[in-house]
Amino acid sequence: MSFHTTDPNMLDSWLTIGPASRLKDASQASPYRTKLLGADVLAWSDAGGNPVAMAAGKLLPLQAAYGYLWVCPSTRPAKPLFSFPEYAEPGRRLVDCDGIGVAVSGLRMVENFLDMGHFPYVHASYLGEVPQTEVAPYEVSIDEVADEIWATECRFFQPRTSKSATTGMEVQYRYRVMQPMSAILYKTAFTYPGHMDAIGLFVQPVSEESVIAYCMLAFFDDATPEVDMIAFQHTIFGQDKPILENQRPKRMPLKPGIEIPTRCDATSVAYRRWLMAKGVTYGAIV
Repeated sequence: MSFHTTDPNMLDSWLTIGPASRLKDASQASPYRTKLLGADVLAWSDAGGNPVAMAAGKLLPLQAAYGYLWVCPSTRPAKPLFSFPEYAEPGRRLVDCDGIGVAVSGLRMVENFLDMGHFPYVHASYLGEVPQTEVAPYEVSIDEVADEIWATECRFFQPRTSKSATTGMEVQYRYRVMQPMSAILYKTAFTYPGHMDAIGLFVQPVSEESVIAYCMLAFFDDATPEVDMIAFQHTIFGQDKPILENQRPKRMPLKPGIEIPTRCDATSVAYRRWLMAKGVTYGAIV
């Protein structure tokens, strides 16, 4: 079965197929099996310990980076995988929260990750609370060299910014979108004033309307048990899941005027324009 798209933004990109730990016990005789862009993908480690991936009888470029496996469906990656320097930064704790399946377009998943406006309503007592609902103005820009979106100077009061937080605080945020299906959030580190934790969202588009959303933490937190850090992130994802799955349409409309943005949606507007400029069609309505 071949990939169910002709969109070069997907075919020529590095897309995740899950945590690198999936290859621990995988062999050619008993490979790790998953789906990507509607096609079956097999992955294993060869006799030399090198990762191998195959789909539709074709070997695919595969690399392990940032704790995850990344494949290029077309075998012709348009550019190298994005950088994630915080992953290798001394003093950070790396926690793979694994994934959660969501019946929605990957583009919708990423857009939700960028949205601060829903914090008080969907993540009450965690990432926001009523009546402190205002999203203060912030800056959005495009890094033309890296071809990435940045949202900076974001701030929002949060009752519990992470599992380690014991009091509410105004949290500083920065968002970075590296490719249509991958983004990183930087936020105030509760236990390390003056520094920012990093949360990577890596989306595996199983189909146009179904994804697995993975979360990788690069935190300054030496005290919180790993199981509690993972549980906190899954609580947040679990709150988003029914909201996302009830959105209609499940794919993201990119034509202006179909869905009306508000002032707090500046990052979403930039993301949609960026996708349109690229000609993205997979998971979109154009």
